[in-house]
Amino acid sequence: MEKIVSRWQIEIARDDIAQAAIADLPDRAPGPGEAEFAIDLVALTANNVTYAALGQKTPFLGPDAGYWDFFAERDEPGRLPVWGFATATRSAAEGIAVGDRFYGYWPLASHTVLAADQIRGTGFTEVTPRRASLPAAYNQYARLKALGDHREADHYWWPVYRPLFLTGWLIADQFEDEDDFGAEAIIVSGASSKTALAFAHVMKARGDCPRLVALASRRSADFTAGTGLYDQVVDYDAIDTIAAEGKVALVDFAGNPAATRAVHERFGDALTVDMIVGITHWDAERGGGPLPGPRPIGFFAPGRMKKRSADWGAHGFRRQTEEAWLDFMPAAKRLTAIDRRSGAEAALAAYRDAVAGKVDPRVGVLIEP
Repeated sequence: MEKIVSRWQIEIARDDIAQAAIADLPDRAPGPGEAEFAIDLVALTANNVTYAALGQKTPFLGPDAGYWDFFAERDEPGRLPVWGFATATRSAAEGIAVGDRFYGYWPLASHTVLAADQIRGTGFTEVTPRRASLPAAYNQYARLKALGDHREADHYWWPVYRPLFLTGWLIADQFEDEDDFGAEAIIVSGASSKTALAFAHVMKARGDCPRLVALASRRSADFTAGTGLYDQVVDYDAIDTIAAEGKVALVDFAGNPAATRAVHERFGDALTVDMIVGITHWDAERGGGPLPGPRPIGFFAPGRMKKRSADWGAHGFRRQTEEAWLDFMPAAKRLTAIDRRSGAEAALAAYRDAVAGKVDPRVGVLIEP
């Protein structure tokens, strides 16, 4: 059993994300322009497995960057990015006071030290050199008191759903912007994932969306059907039973190569788009030759955020996302029960369960370090 320590971090093998352990976190006082934060409440979801699977390198972040780069140097073990809340405990950054609370992107640890710049009433920007070239959306930290759509009654659902809802909302926005890519039906793989549920909720809220077909494992099929968000739920082994009439789109939240191939072979040129969002099946075999139909494309939420912020302005983008989030909250609470766990051992166990694919879609796992 790993040692329990008061200051801790989860360290992950860069080239084998199943290998993780609790490690001591050295006590480092913040230098000029830095602040130390005690991490209060973060979530562990299938989305975090995608971060780990793309830890070493992913074109989403740049030609030579991966998700490990946010919280670790290249010669250090990987440290998992998670979303949630933290409180400043020591500060050498003017404008951040001890006790200030923030929402943002943290390592799975008890504490962290960040370099803060552009400090203002709404939050700050993290400016550690290795993060300077990474997408700006991950480097923004919002003051809790300045979040226009934060409600205390919704607090526990923020770490679980907020970043995933935003991704799902942005995908739905792109579908609407692109006239649904001409599709009469949208196949959603990994349909029980929280990002997929957010996407389906936003699409259904439109009132005129294509038919939504969920791909779900036997273990999650009943839950997926019970959400009421999908028109049809199909087992991964039964993709050939989906009606092959009209144009079809695929939104891939699972990254399951066998399912992707089955969809491409079933629909061929009738498949108008294959949009890859997640890679929860991180250990699945890749390859197998060219796919019939369109070449898969990746969806990257920060890129879409940048476009919409340019289209609508920062205030317009924020207003639309805040309204959509508050509309989603009743559904989030209906779909997801909160499971709060405390300490390093609980964090490590939750991470291992997520990597092993043992995440219960009905539950949102929160870690209180």
